[in-house]
Amino acid sequence: MNYNHQSNILSVSEFVRNVKSVLESNFPSVWISGEISNLAMPRSGHWYFTLKDDRGQVRCAMFRQSNQRLRFKPDEGNQVLVKAHVSLYEARGDFQLIIDSMEDVGAGALQRAYDELKLKLQTQGLFDQQHKKTLPEIPNRIGIITSATGAALHDILNVLKRRFPSLAIIIYPAQVQGKQASEQLIHALKYAQQQALCDVLIIGRGGGSIEDLWAFNNEQLAQIIFQCSIPIISAVGHEVDFTICDFVADVRAATPSAAAELVSPDQAEWKGWLLDIENRLIQLVNQKISSLQQQLQWQQKQLKHPGQALEEISQRVDELSMRMEQSLLVRIQLHQEKLFTINAQLQLHSPIHSLNQKKEQLAYIQQRLQQTIQSYLDQQRQRLSSLAREMDAYSPLTTLGRGYTLVKDEHNKLVKSGSQLKVGQKLKLHFAQDQALVTVNKLTHKTF
Repeated sequence: MNYNHQSNILSVSEFVRNVKSVLESNFPSVWISGEISNLAMPRSGHWYFTLKDDRGQVRCAMFRQSNQRLRFKPDEGNQVLVKAHVSLYEARGDFQLIIDSMEDVGAGALQRAYDELKLKLQTQGLFDQQHKKTLPEIPNRIGIITSATGAALHDILNVLKRRFPSLAIIIYPAQVQGKQASEQLIHALKYAQQQALCDVLIIGRGGGSIEDLWAFNNEQLAQIIFQCSIPIISAVGHEVDFTICDFVADVRAATPSAAAELVSPDQAEWKGWLLDIENRLIQLVNQKISSLQQQLQWQQKQLKHPGQALEEISQRVDELSMRMEQSLLVRIQLHQEKLFTINAQLQLHSPIHSLNQKKEQLAYIQQRLQQTIQSYLDQQRQRLSSLAREMDAYSPLTTLGRGYTLVKDEHNKLVKSGSQLKVGQKLKLHFAQDQALVTVNKLTHKTF
């Protein structure tokens, strides 16, 4: 064996250290997704596990100062996303990852989807307080939408039985976990609204992880809750659990038992209140009876025998009758005297004489009026005759009667001068009694 290059020979530790340095310098920080297996959590607080997928695996270590910052505790089979740097465990020469941080891939994705849907529905106004309906003070019938075999239903029924056992209850069974849960919850809610038998609805289930409660983060379910005409109480999970249903519902209860408390009156309180009202009513009735008894006693003292009352009424009627007769006689006598006085005054001021004088004056005025009208008519007739004579003197007909003629052209316009005429022109001659149609054969202009 040739040892001429003994200066290049490395010890195992030196070799491992060099490999570690190369790895750490070339892979300072990486993100890796995989499934946890062979998880070990010793008392030191450090965690050791294998991160694998279907084709490979790598050892991992997450020291206490790093894993204490996690908000969840990993378990076998969890799908996680880790931020790590590559290293080498020198004692065994094992290649490994040193984990700096870790996220649960399943829960993380669901949380992001939850946050996005919550923001979307909040922007659309589905969470606004103005849309919340008021719960009935004493519902006639309560509808419960949950698993028929779950602990939540058992808790709700126990509380309702304890607080107000006479309340009617309708159970709308539905899966509350799994792939079919959202669809069944939607169907149950639609059916409850279609029946319209309940005054209030409780929808919910017991606590669990975000995966367990995921059916209540369904957008279609949220829209149907928002549109439902029946008040809805959301009771999903424990007090620290919040789902989309909690924000859309009219009231959010911390637990199913709390929802039953909210929707049911306390029969002990109501019994006490009713007993108090009963006692007050009894007291008021007794007071009223006592008052009526006192009034009755007073009225009994005021009552008289019917015969005595009738005698007093009869005597009073006789007295009033006599007073009325006397009063009527006096009034009749007064009216008679007044009538005689008025009759005498009428005789003194009779209008007959005045009417005769007015008749004579009217006859005289009528005679004068007829004479005046006749005189006026004669004057107007004379004036009309004079005007007629004057008009006749200026009438063209009179002129024509003296032998003159009117000449008009074919347009029936008066011809006043020979300059208006043309040879061959048709003319119409108007005499006093006749007309003639002539034609101009020759024009002769007179020279002065």
